[in-house]
Amino acid sequence: MSDYILLMHKTPDGEPAEAWDLYIATLEQAGHLRGGSAIGDGIACRKDRTDAAITAHLTGFIRIEAESLEAARGLLAGNPVYEAGGIVEIRELPKTS
Repeated sequence: MSDYILLMHKTPDGEPAEAWDLYIATLEQAGHLRGGSAIGDGIACRKDRTDAAITAHLTGFIRIEAESLEAARGLLAGNPVYEAGGIVEIRELPKTS
């Protein structure tokens, strides 16, 4: 099993809270959920103190455990962003020794 992060991109209309509650509960009951959170406003910093644009279209993340990247993709069913036609990035989290 590997850990993956699902990065949700902003959708124009948002998603209902009830849909998120159901999706998170489904992942948790199946033993895939490892955490997650909405992402608020922030800043992007550089050592030389020049301003950098934040990635404003990212609105949240969910950490999951799955057998493979394709298995992680299968867990998108019910994800409110995905179901609304929005973008969800799936990235593998490398294991560290």
